[in-house]
Amino acid sequence: MKKILVLSVIASMLFVSCKTAAPIAKSVAYKGMYDENPITILIMPPINHTTNVEAKEYFHSTLNIPLDNYGWYVIPPLMSMEILKRESAYDSEMFLDAPLNKFGEVFGADLVLFTIINKWNKSSIASRVTVEIEYIVKSTKTNQIVYKRKGTVRYDASVSTGMGFVANMVASVASTAATSYIDVARVCNSYTFKDIPAGKYSPNYNLDQNLPSDKPDFNVSLNSKY
Repeated sequence: MKKILVLSVIASMLFVSCKTAAPIAKSVAYKGMYDENPITILIMPPINHTTNVEAKEYFHSTLNIPLDNYGWYVIPPLMSMEILKRESAYDSEMFLDAPLNKFGEVFGADLVLFTIINKWNKSSIASRVTVEIEYIVKSTKTNQIVYKRKGTVRYDASVSTGMGFVANMVASVASTAATSYIDVARVCNSYTFKDIPAGKYSPNYNLDQNLPSDKPDFNVSLNSKY
């Protein structure tokens, strides 16, 4: 009897585990994006909580590329940055929880993208750059979050020279030291936005609703080949 009870409990746990792990369709995970059929995205200056001042600018300059690739019309970052600075709207922190309808009126944006850089650590000994970042996309019409992902990316800068452990370590330390913010930013953005619904200018527009969405929270190791 006890064995039967134990087996039943285990079976129930496995069932719940499998049920929880089942992927969610994009149409459910990002319902707001499919309901509104947005076209245009405004990229706000990243919110930088790290001591690496340059990270903010480099992240901003690389965010548009994956969005363009997935069929979204991105308001030109250089133009929008100049306008935001002129209008004293450069500090994105002020608008993260504020009404966004003005951005729709001024820029014609359907969506506003906020990014928050929580960590940026470079370790030459470990040949790694570790970044913790959040991506939040909000509607200018409803002010609701329609896309959100948060994660940790460990960027592997190690090098294999084929000349032994010491040579590999020396080359890896040099590679890590030379790794630029822009290289890491590109990898982070490419990984995160591979899950965003296809925009209007993509051949997959409205054809990806039944595809499984990625987890909103992620922890991955990547390198320059991603």
